[in-house]
Amino acid sequence: MYLIVGLGNPEEDYSNTRHNMGFNVINKLAKQYEIEITRNKFKGLYGSGIIEGEKVILLKPQTFMNLSGESIKQIVDFYKMDIESLIVIYDDIDIEPGNIKVRKSGGAGTHNGMKSVVHELNTQNFKRVRVGIGMPLGEKDLIEHVIGAIDEEDIEKLEKGTDMAKEAIVEIIKNGIDIAMNKFN
Repeated sequence: MYLIVGLGNPEEDYSNTRHNMGFNVINKLAKQYEIEITRNKFKGLYGSGIIEGEKVILLKPQTFMNLSGESIKQIVDFYKMDIESLIVIYDDIDIEPGNIKVRKSGGAGTHNGMKSVVHELNTQNFKRVRVGIGMPLGEKDLIEHVIGAIDEEDIEKLEKGTDMAKEAIVEIIKNGIDIAMNKFN
């Protein structure tokens, strides 16, 4: 069984921001594979179903970004999950919009949500799919860039990135992380 987690912020104010790319990918997976994300437990919203013949849990932590690890830790502990079956999806300012990176493991970088995940799980050894949101241009503040409204010219690029991230998740499930890395990086 895979635990696929999209990082984001739960309130409506954040729903259309760059920081919610993880939630957006989870929503796309849920729609494609008809998985209802309606259960509210483990400090998150989640649902279970089947993707490409594998049982999955799709999780959107509801703790706000900086405490995302709390939700993931609770569900991992409850189901006694192997960290090998965890995939975390999140936004990354160091990747251009419309691009993604698939990795087997790695540090949290400057991403506070990932810092929480690494801290709570006490490991960096889990799969992740990073969705590019790019750096702010000109005088735009980083926080405003990440949690503010998305510029019209970036919407299409970000959609492409979340679509690609969804396909990368499916590829990981079907053929493994190495093949997914070769295909999408």
